[in-house]
Amino acid sequence: MDAILGETSVAGRKKMLHKVVTAGVNLDNVYDQTLRRINEQSGDRSRLGMEVLMWVSYAERPLRIDELRHALAVEMGATDFDLENVPPQDTVLASCLGLAVVDSETSTVRLIHYTLQEYLSQPSVLPGTHRRLTDTCLTYLNCDQVKRLPAGNVSTLGNMPFLEYSSLHWGRHAKVELSDRAKPLALDLLSPYDNHISSTLLFDKIRGYRPSRVSPYLFTGLHCASYFGIDKIVATLIEAQGCDINQGDCRGVTPLILAAQQGNQGVVMLLLTQDDIDPNQPGNDSKTPLRWASRNGHEGVVRLLLKRDGVNPDKPDKNGGTPLSGASFNGHEGVVRLLLARHDVNPDKPDKYDGTPLQWASRNGHEGVVRLLLARGDVNPNKPDNDGITPLQWASSNRHEGVVRLLLSRGATNPDKPDSSSPISLPGPPSNRRELVARKAVARRDITPNQPDSRDPTPPKSHSLRKRRRIVPEHVLRLSARRRRKN
Repeated sequence: MDAILGETSVAGRKKMLHKVVTAGVNLDNVYDQTLRRINEQSGDRSRLGMEVLMWVSYAERPLRIDELRHALAVEMGATDFDLENVPPQDTVLASCLGLAVVDSETSTVRLIHYTLQEYLSQPSVLPGTHRRLTDTCLTYLNCDQVKRLPAGNVSTLGNMPFLEYSSLHWGRHAKVELSDRAKPLALDLLSPYDNHISSTLLFDKIRGYRPSRVSPYLFTGLHCASYFGIDKIVATLIEAQGCDINQGDCRGVTPLILAAQQGNQGVVMLLLTQDDIDPNQPGNDSKTPLRWASRNGHEGVVRLLLKRDGVNPDKPDKNGGTPLSGASFNGHEGVVRLLLARHDVNPDKPDKYDGTPLQWASRNGHEGVVRLLLARGDVNPNKPDNDGITPLQWASSNRHEGVVRLLLSRGATNPDKPDSSSPISLPGPPSNRRELVARKAVARRDITPNQPDSRDPTPPKSHSLRKRRRIVPEHVLRLSARRRRKN
């Protein structure tokens, strides 16, 4: 209907109506025409309409209408934010000719249809978008009104509604596209960064919650640029006199740890080329950069760190967790393969809970990692943890059928090894999946299906069977009886 009504004459509308009825509408053509009409608007409406589409389609999260209005009011190169430049909501929506609307429930701005998002995502439609958004965010953060805000007081965001978005996401846009204008703006922001309110907002986001104010956070511009992965800014900051590349923030987290956590290979490579970098320096939680990169599955970063002389690939944290155990826990096969290729990595190293890499991979159902670990001759498949539970018992308890099959196929696996509670841990009510796992286990001739609890060798009475914690369920007993009848 917008395409039809967009025609200025009766004849034009009839032709468009005929197209709709006979051949349907080519949405790309319709959107092309609408963008052309937006650009043909008089005054500042053409710029406003196109920037609305830029922000709504490329923002890292949906923007509230008040955030968008402030973003549209930013004047490039201005050091003062003029509130009189903030456009009214009706003007904002009218400038894009109905292609964006405000959601009544969330007050966020969205496009009218998902096909419009697909259309605007084409690089040729809105070229240089990330560059424009980066410049806007940094100009806003460097304006006098924001600079005057106290770093530790985040209760004033209502007066500057675009402050949170620009603080948390400018680096995402800058990583994609950094203009010549943005680089000095970024350096202006980051040089005294720990005294800027945006550092508090970003630090709280990274930490995951808003703690009572720690004074100081020690979260520097190099920390920020390393977190976002902006190579050019990191390189400039490293060259600055007096920059300590090993400085930890109030949690002891270094720029290298942040870059490793986020998988920013370019930044990790830059930092590792510095002679005074300590690639093994952990944070206060005792986790090293390699431990974080392995845990998060960043293969490229792991490869870079393993090539660096002096990196300990098997260094445990305070709980005994190693890079291999972290990668195994989360099922990162590529990282596990890299670490197992090292002669100085112990594939069966337990943590403080006696949990080995195989324990964690089996417990979480990561078949590929279990297969890699079982291929090693120096991994004990029967090794129990502190509670006496073996990898097979964890896999069966969590109903990981594929892992159970892999462990049972390993000749050295003892499927009848008791833990402190029961031989096969299948808690809870019967289900098809549990019964399938139990069937595979009970089918083994080397399992005693109803082996008594190690704490009480006397078989329990039938009336108390269901009250026993972690006892073998009835459907397992039925499968066992069938097996005995067959034999």
